[in-house]
Amino acid sequence: MNFKNMEATEVSQLLIKQLNNLYFINDSEGQSILSVTERVFSRLEYCFNNISNKYYCSHEGAVFDGLHTCQYTMFLYETAHTLYKENSSNRSLCDRIYGISKIISSADLFYEIDLPHIYFCEHPQGSVLGRAAYNNYFVFMQGCTVGNNKGRYPKFGEHVYMMSGSKVLGNCMIGDRVVISANTYIKDQDIPSGTIVFGSSPDLTIKSLSDNKFKEISINYFNG
Repeated sequence: MNFKNMEATEVSQLLIKQLNNLYFINDSEGQSILSVTERVFSRLEYCFNNISNKYYCSHEGAVFDGLHTCQYTMFLYETAHTLYKENSSNRSLCDRIYGISKIISSADLFYEIDLPHIYFCEHPQGSVLGRAAYNNYFVFMQGCTVGNNKGRYPKFGEHVYMMSGSKVLGNCMIGDRVVISANTYIKDQDIPSGTIVFGSSPDLTIKSLSDNKFKEISINYFNG
């Protein structure tokens, strides 16, 4: 991965400094963060190599900028997620990293959720992603919400794009190649593949999305 402004270890050291300034962490916790740095950036590199946005991937490959708020938010999620998966006893440290993430971007990406290997967030302020089943090529913008209804969470196919202010709650199956338009509210409804959806449940408007139109949309987010 190509780095701008700071190298991988410097990014992790920045996080350690931020944690010390706000919460305090001990040396062992700092070493735990540094120990997963390589794995975190390996995952980010794979993700960024699939993103078409010029700030994420250039002709020279994946690019990480520690001063890019969205990229740093992804780094914070991946670090806390990796630490938690490695050992659930890291929960207290993960909670603090999760807190830093919400302070910096106001995005709620809880470390226990499993985001896919390839995803993209653009201006994710105010977004809350719950314990849904996510799939590759997932996009979310500002003010998006994914949550439960009576303990049931959504399931997403590949290439689902949540535009600003959209919400998906409860027992939903969202198919492949679906665009959830701005301010759409889906609750306990399935959305078929290859569609764009508008409105609010139960009165949704669902329209077919041609392959050409989908490619026009997709090229703004992902390579290939």
